Amino acid sequence: MELIYIMFMIKNKIFLTILFTLTGLTMANDTENKKAVFAAGCFWGVERRLWNLQGVRLTSVGYAGGTSINPSYEEVCSGSTGHAEVVKVVFDPVEISLKEILISFWEMHDPTQGMRQGNDIGSQYRSVIYTNNEEDLNLARTTLETYQQEISRAGFGPMTTELKVLNDYYLAEEYHQQYLQKNPNGYCGIGGIGCSSPEQ
Repeated sequence: MELIYIMFMIKNKIFLTILFTLTGLTMANDTENKKAVFAAGCFWGVERRLWNLQGVRLTSVGYAGGTSINPSYEEVCSGSTGHAEVVKVVFDPVEISLKEILISFWEMHDPTQGMRQGNDIGSQYRSVIYTNNEEDLNLARTTLETYQQEISRAGFGPMTTELKVLNDYYLAEEYHQQYLQKNPNGYCGIGGIGCSSPEQ
């Protein structure tokens, strides 16, 4: 499986095993799974929403979309790296399709806010979908167009979500991983706009 921070640098392998048990996530054969990367504001809350989806096998938080190599959290927050706070999702396409994850993603946040999400302001909080291939990217575009029509009828403006094929993904520091599992009452600024996707 891909080096998820070498599983928190090997020494925390026991912690990961316990974590997967607590969250209901499993580490299935990577060849059976698909991946995608999402951003919708502070990555703590986004990760929790995504790991709760049936069929999601693994989540991790990190940085993507910018130019700096292996940036720190402080560097990303400075706005100088161009990276967004993202969540990488590994999922079993037999149990949940990418389209179903995309619908959940659209509904969990406000994709019209540009370089912010609620009270979290900065380019690192922008709405993002990074896919592994062009086929998945086209699907993301299709669902965006459908959701745009829906929210336009409700009076919302144009969606600003960044869509592209993933270049590089840098895992965030260990203390950010599954943060709201370790700190259930921690900050979560995520919230949708009350519009459901017609593609249910």
